Amino acid sequence: MKQVYYEILNELKEVAKKIDDKQIEAFVQDIQPEKRIFVTGDGRSGLMGKAFAMRLMHAGYQVFVVGETITPSFNKDDVLVVISGSGNTKSSLVSAEQAHKLGTKLLLVTAASKSQLGELADSVVRLPAATKQRLLEEPNTIQPLGNQFDQSVHLFLDSVVILLTKDKANINDYMKNQHANY
Repeated sequence: MKQVYYEILNELKEVAKKIDDKQIEAFVQDIQPEKRIFVTGDGRSGLMGKAFAMRLMHAGYQVFVVGETITPSFNKDDVLVVISGSGNTKSSLVSAEQAHKLGTKLLLVTAASKSQLGELADSVVRLPAATKQRLLEEPNTIQPLGNQFDQSVHLFLDSVVILLTKDKANINDYMKNQHANY
């Protein structure tokens, strides 16, 4: 069991080493507290997006998950974060096209920057991880389907939250006070 766990950690470490620092910096710069942040993705990418949205909310950001009944419409001053391993997820593409028409800033987290969503995005963070497509340029993995991509997304987005909040005093206490208490 531990050997499998260590192998997964090593895979994730290799992915992290290959992420472009400039892409990370641009992404972090675009997640500003005065902006409304929208997050979308399908399947496990969507779950990673919801986890990111939750942490941003805990940190005091105004954040919405696309597709929820209480999510307002986009406008030109907003930011849409799209998570898609393939960069071609149809429902995410529909949201991205609408946001693009309105002038909403579009940030993409993907394994495939050369994609339909990549063409629309203002900023792309490419996580060079294996997806369920198992393309030739993707790394080898012991994991099924897109697990490596999903885990890389989760760690990347948690790292973004840490970078966004590192200079705030008592941030853990603040975030804990925003956490559900029921």
